[in-house]
Amino acid sequence: MARLAWMLAAAALAVPSSALAGDEGDAEPVERLFGVKIDKPGGMAFDGRLLWVTDRVELKLHGLDPRTGEERKVLPSPGPWPTGAAFDGKLLWVADRQRGRLFGIDTDKGLVTRELESPPGPLGLAFDGTHLWVADGKSLHQITREDGTTIVTWPAPSWGGQGRPGEQLGLAFAGGYLWVSDRTRDMIYKVEPSSGEVFDQFPSPGPFPAGMAEVDGKLLVVDVDRRRVDAVGIGALPAVVRRSAHDEKVVLRRSLVNRGPDVLVEANVYVAVPQSLPNQALVGEPRFEPAPTEIATDRWGQKVARFKAGNLAPGESLDVTMTVEATLFATRWHIDPAKVGGLKDIPKSVRDAYLADETKFAIKHPSIQKAVKEALGDEKRPYAMVRKIATYIRKKMEYEMVGGWNIAPTVIDRGTGSCSEYTFVFISMCRAVGIPARYAGAIVVRGDDASTDEAFHRWAEVYLPGYGWVPIDVQGGDKPEPEKQGDAFGGLDNRFLITTVGGGASDLMKWDYNSYAEWTCKGRCLVEDLNLGDWYPAADKQSRP
Repeated sequence: MARLAWMLAAAALAVPSSALAGDEGDAEPVERLFGVKIDKPGGMAFDGRLLWVTDRVELKLHGLDPRTGEERKVLPSPGPWPTGAAFDGKLLWVADRQRGRLFGIDTDKGLVTRELESPPGPLGLAFDGTHLWVADGKSLHQITREDGTTIVTWPAPSWGGQGRPGEQLGLAFAGGYLWVSDRTRDMIYKVEPSSGEVFDQFPSPGPFPAGMAEVDGKLLVVDVDRRRVDAVGIGALPAVVRRSAHDEKVVLRRSLVNRGPDVLVEANVYVAVPQSLPNQALVGEPRFEPAPTEIATDRWGQKVARFKAGNLAPGESLDVTMTVEATLFATRWHIDPAKVGGLKDIPKSVRDAYLADETKFAIKHPSIQKAVKEALGDEKRPYAMVRKIATYIRKKMEYEMVGGWNIAPTVIDRGTGSCSEYTFVFISMCRAVGIPARYAGAIVVRGDDASTDEAFHRWAEVYLPGYGWVPIDVQGGDKPEPEKQGDAFGGLDNRFLITTVGGGASDLMKWDYNSYAEWTCKGRCLVEDLNLGDWYPAADKQSRP
């Protein structure tokens, strides 16, 4: 059939980039299409001519013009609680939650010609070209059309084995991926059907998404409360989206106090100087007290402020503060695996710097080489390689701060580690197979916006040809919920102020981030080292949800 001409009533109907994100910057492209005269719209499916929407209140199936929303045909619901809908090229399938059945309807004749038993409590329904997918509040089930046999079951994106299951999950199949809308989370997830992994996610166009359908390469979403259909251009997602702008001031404090009994001959504090990045916009330059002895740049290009003091008697100290004011953003990298280049497309300068071995990485160690083979097999595509390495580490490791930053082979053999140790393992495995990787370190909002951070956080970044540097927080994504695992792949919350970016040991900061301190003593010195990050929220933003 001819492709649909997407004709809107006026250019004003095209939503500006900020409408979906709620803030500055490019956002997922959305078109406001039309309202629907359905009290509780639910599942949605496109049969090539009509857009079918289920109606739980009047127990009807409404066939709408996909361009204008005008009603062209109405059929009775085959059950008392219609939910999901999908079209398989011949039949319109409708899920009924109360009866736990799937009904195949010949829409030309208005007859139910097939009936299957569904997994309990069906909500969303989709067709992948061969099989049906059914969503309940906890799971995504792929089933046959012959007799409803379950082929595979994955956890729903927001389900981690506890909490409240999703109340309404919409499904659609487009571009080789299963798309899941979650009314409880107000989110849309892109799920890889062969693994169940969340490959991407973004807020839904409206606060109560229900059914979805793919039409002409766009994802149509119906909002159950606003009774409106919007379209998201999933084939034109921006590479980076920023939303939820949040103004904060952070003060990093590093204090070295000599408790004696002898003299500190020399004390040095090194403070990483942050810069504006996709997730943060600095307001002015960082302010230091006292003035730095010098501003230097390490071998990774990281600017560092150095503070020096000498001959500190017992009771004397070197006290350093850095004050940074910044707007922080929740930032999402939308990565299309099909647009990621191969290893040969990585610039030589990036390969030379970020494939080199370092003490903490030990990429040639047998434990790392074994882990790489177990994780990847014969996989050679960079995006898939990074995904599989992250999944492997999540399955092999548990978070535990056991003191010190051990080298990657020790950590992977032990099976536990801190955020830095997760990062060392991930970087080591990526570099071992030719994927450039580095780390980022940050001061973190802990709880509310007036909190104090004493633990800090570090994660990795990988270079994906076609996109550049992308954050991958393997430890942060070591959670049971697929959405949290997916969010850690190319996503940063607006509670991080990144101070440090490096590829390994720094000639100034060593293996530390945020700040580093060193001293020499003539005799015996007990040095008290205080290292904290204090957050000060904007006056009208005392806490975050």
